[in-house]
Amino acid sequence: MQTILIIEDEPELVKVLRSYLETAGFQVLAAYRGDTGLATFESRKPDLVILDLNLPGMDGLDVAREIRRRGNTPILMLTARVEETDQLIGLELGADDYLPKPFSPRVVVARVRAVLRRTQEAAPSREVLRLADLEIDLAAHSVTRDGQFVELTPTEFNLLAAMASQPGRAFSRLQLLEATQGSAYEGYERSIDAHIKNLRAKLEVDSKNPRYIETVFGVGYRFARQ
Repeated sequence: MQTILIIEDEPELVKVLRSYLETAGFQVLAAYRGDTGLATFESRKPDLVILDLNLPGMDGLDVAREIRRRGNTPILMLTARVEETDQLIGLELGADDYLPKPFSPRVVVARVRAVLRRTQEAAPSREVLRLADLEIDLAAHSVTRDGQFVELTPTEFNLLAAMASQPGRAFSRLQLLEATQGSAYEGYERSIDAHIKNLRAKLEVDSKNPRYIETVFGVGYRFARQ
């Protein structure tokens, strides 16, 4: 049974989410503060974290930063903040998906399943991509550059694998959402920009003059032919 940790300071919302998630077959842990949520994460090692941005004790963005420092556990970020900047900061810190409040609990369950599915899905038949000094192991979900391991979140890895599997092809943001999440959510396509920024920071020697991931103006992005 997969374990979901909810870090959310609204008890009624936690109660509803717990009910829906347990009905869907998940084990659920809950914390109502950022600091206690991080402690629960460290001690229980859940399969996915549902994380609110506005938390007492420790801000949700700081919690996300600490979770990401400790590994690649998927994060579904919840936010009542309307500023796009906050959402993008969360994605840049490594959140795999986000939902603005209010939302349907059924949508949360669907998003949890989608994030877990794409982080654990079986590898394609072509298992290793070798492009210039990059080696992308699709079966192991690992990337090395010039022999050095590059740590990516599950969403970053899936985004890279989708583009690198077809070098030179221009992908729109919606196409990349579909490739990495299984479906496209209108209004969320700009989240791809945050993940691309993260990928460039980790892969490129000079992220302002990218060698691997190119911007196709008016369209989206592509992995450069090597």
